[in-house]
Amino acid sequence: MSEERNRRIGIVGYGHVGIYLVNQILKEGDRYHLELAFVWNRTIEKMEGAVESHLQLHDLSEFEKRNADVIVEVAHPSITRDYGEQFLSAANLLIGSPTVLADKEIESRLRESAKISGHTLYIPSGALWGGEDIQKMAERGTLKGLKVTMTKHPDSFKLEGNLAEKKQEAIHRPTVLYEGPVRNLCPMAPNNVNTMAAACMAAHTLGFDNVIGVLIADPSIPNWHLVETVVTGATHEGTGGVFSVTTTRYNPAESGCVTGNATFMSFWSSLLACKGHGGRVYLC
Repeated sequence: MSEERNRRIGIVGYGHVGIYLVNQILKEGDRYHLELAFVWNRTIEKMEGAVESHLQLHDLSEFEKRNADVIVEVAHPSITRDYGEQFLSAANLLIGSPTVLADKEIESRLRESAKISGHTLYIPSGALWGGEDIQKMAERGTLKGLKVTMTKHPDSFKLEGNLAEKKQEAIHRPTVLYEGPVRNLCPMAPNNVNTMAAACMAAHTLGFDNVIGVLIADPSIPNWHLVETVVTGATHEGTGGVFSVTTTRYNPAESGCVTGNATFMSFWSSLLACKGHGGRVYLC
C-alpha cells in the first residue's frame, strides 16, 4: 500500500481562526498528512516572526504557484466574492465566511465553478449543531421550517448599517437586533452570522429566504455565545403531527471576540474532512 500524500493547505486570513489553523497544521500536520502551502493576510506585518517567510504569500493573485490542494478562506466574505471562482478552478475551497453565499449570483457562480472544475466547495458547520441532520431532512423533503437565534454580548458583534446603530440600545438590556430572513441579515452582519449561513446551505430546500434568523445583543453574557436552532418537519405520511427539535449551544468565548472557543476545533475538524467530494457543495 502506498503512503498517503500530504494535502497542501493554503490559509487565507491570519486572524484568530487563521492563526489557530496554521498552528494546528504546524503541530499536528504530520499526523493528518497535512502541510502548509501558504499563508496570506491583508496585513503582511502581522505574520512577521510568526510565519516563516517561505510560507508567506504576499500577492493573493499568485496563489496557484503554491499548488495548494485545499484553500481555506478565514478572512472576509469579500475574499470569496473576488477570488472564489479562481480558487475552485485550482483546488478544493473551504469558506469560513459563508455569508457571502447570501448573494444569489455568487452562490450560483461558485456552484457552477465547483461543477466544472470537479473541486468541492466546503461549508464548515462552525457553531451549527445538527447541520447534517438538517441537511438529511432537506434531502428527504421533510424539512418545513428552521429558525436560528444567536445571542452574544454587544461587543462581540461587528455590524453594519442600521444594526450598528441599534446595537447601542443593547448597552444596558437585551435587545433583539434583527428577526427575519437570513438573506437580508448577512450583508449587515457578515462576520457574525456565518452559522446562520451554514444553516441555510444545510437547509437548501428553504435557503436564505426562508430560514429565519434572530440576532440578540445581551450585555449580561460577556463570555458566552448562544446559538439556538428550532427545526420543524413533517412526519411520515399518514402518521400525522409535526416533528420538532430545539437545541441550544452554549459556546465559551473571550470577551469581545466574534468566534467562540469551541468553534476553533470545529473548523479544524472541518478542514480534516476536506479530502475531495467531487464538484459539489459539501457541509462538513
